[in-house]
Amino acid sequence: MRRAVTTAAAALTLALGIAAQPALAAPPGGKGTAPSTLGIDVSWPQCGTTLPSGQAFGIVGVTGGLATTTNPCLADQLVWAAKSTGATKQAKIQLYVNTANPGGLGTASWPTSSTPGNPYGTCDGSDSLACAWQYGWNRAQEDVDQRFAPAAQTAKVSANPADYVWWLDVELDNTWKTGGTDADRASNRAVLEGMTAHFVSRGGAVGLYATPYQWGQIAGTVPAGSNLAGRDEWHPGARTQRGAERACAEATLTPGGRISLAQFVSGGLDYNVSCIG
Repeated sequence: MRRAVTTAAAALTLALGIAAQPALAAPPGGKGTAPSTLGIDVSWPQCGTTLPSGQAFGIVGVTGGLATTTNPCLADQLVWAAKSTGATKQAKIQLYVNTANPGGLGTASWPTSSTPGNPYGTCDGSDSLACAWQYGWNRAQEDVDQRFAPAAQTAKVSANPADYVWWLDVELDNTWKTGGTDADRASNRAVLEGMTAHFVSRGGAVGLYATPYQWGQIAGTVPAGSNLAGRDEWHPGARTQRGAERACAEATLTPGGRISLAQFVSGGLDYNVSCIG
């Protein structure tokens, strides 16, 4: 999930909120086999490449860089993740989705009505907390029904969203309200709360992926009553495995949270340390 903008086209995708990821490279040792206790996360930038084998667990991007797009090789990567060894306490297959908050901006995906139970009231199409929450709910519903379910059937893995952890990828590269006000951060949190609410309504577990800095800029301080509080967390930013192991002891993003995973990059590939054994 780290970003690498190397071309004008990549710069354009970044401006649109698309996540640019590094090209796949051989893991340490160069033999195409991952260290047995480490997981690997992959998504659309790895389409068409040969992935290492022997990973303890695989985390697959459901979206294709934007919250409204699909990873074109999702099914193939689910097949790869299903071959994980399961050598840690982590689930062998996990999922992550891009998140964003366009705040209206005239986008076709911005909601104009509400799902029953919207905690912020009625969405009327305005740049409101109710519509921000609804935007998140709608994106998560699409992630499950339009993106993941067909790919899971093709890959012959469980299509039940309750069988997976759904990680919310929260990064500044995507579109957010970043004016620095409490209202901006509250709106961004509402999107993430809406996504969380939908995944939980389908029986899925929800985790949060972000660096402490980016989380602070986007979501700020999470109230104890938010459904974001107490979630498992996945912390990126380390450059080595030892650095990732140290990140397991960082402060959490939300009250009551638990760091479950820490990411580091080696040879252009994202590896993940399990912080829970």
